[in-house]
Amino acid sequence: MRPIFDYLEYRDILKDAFEEHKAAMPLFSYRMLGDRLGLDGSYTFRIIHKDLHLPGRCIPQAIEFLGLKGRNAEYFQLIVAYQREKKSKARQEILDKALSLRDVVRSHLHDQTLAFFQDWWVVAIHCLIDVTGGRANPKELAARLCPTVPEEDVKKALDLLLDLGLVKKGPSGRLLISQTHLTALGDEKSRAVRAFQKQILAMAQESIDRFPRGTRDISTLTVAIDETASTEIREMLRECRRQVQKRVEDVTRPDRVMQIAMAAFPLAPAPETT
Repeated sequence: MRPIFDYLEYRDILKDAFEEHKAAMPLFSYRMLGDRLGLDGSYTFRIIHKDLHLPGRCIPQAIEFLGLKGRNAEYFQLIVAYQREKKSKARQEILDKALSLRDVVRSHLHDQTLAFFQDWWVVAIHCLIDVTGGRANPKELAARLCPTVPEEDVKKALDLLLDLGLVKKGPSGRLLISQTHLTALGDEKSRAVRAFQKQILAMAQESIDRFPRGTRDISTLTVAIDETASTEIREMLRECRRQVQKRVEDVTRPDRVMQIAMAAFPLAPAPETT
């Protein structure tokens, strides 16, 4: 199946899930799906073929059948409501709420472009170009960075961004960011990203002395938890990161570049079970 956020018609999700089950188990039928949803087979058939809607009482069973949790389950409920709603204004409000749950569109960096993560200032300059309105003056960019970076390194970073296709020259000669939200793919991903993360976390430590409290936000928590809470906390951090990315998309006149670092790690790991 496609990712759930690719769908706007919830019955297509049920149809694709049904076909996936049937491919794995040829005897899987509309009657069997109906049993999972709390419906008879003929009613289920008509839902799948978009003649009827899923009754509200069956939504929890559908979510369980599809194996949805958290944001995915919430999205499913919203697009069910969207398809069932008749009033155009209410439909649009539901749709807007559903679309806000989607991830930002990300561009994938493959092995040949992982040099982007080699030095922290390359990533910073990629964002800073948006702040300067595309002006790519190495002296100006170097002066904006903190900690300071030699002008020659800024020039090399600009050349690298152009070579990788992450920025391009516009008709006026100013640079345009061609790709924004970036994520890494490929065999070298883990090594490149780990090296970059080490740089950023070291800078986060230095920022305590480098910047006054009003311009930074650093806090820590030490907690005793179980495996369930650990999983949920990591999911909270992922959701927070997604919300930040969505908020950034609404910024039309950026005036600064900020690095956000999130970390959760064991201090006293759980004992291994055998």
